[in-house]
Amino acid sequence: MGSTSSTASNMKAATATYESFVGMIKIAVPVISLIVAGVVVLLAS
Repeated sequence: MGSTSSTASNMKAATATYESFVGMIKIAVPVISLIVAGVVVLLAS
């Protein structure tokens, strides 16, 4: 049946999407933390 191939393709696509999302989060969290720290320093002074 063709559904097995379709399911495997969907899993590959989902895995690729998940991995790119996790990679983006790994970059975004430190950047956002630096921005927040900068804002806190500006507000504290």
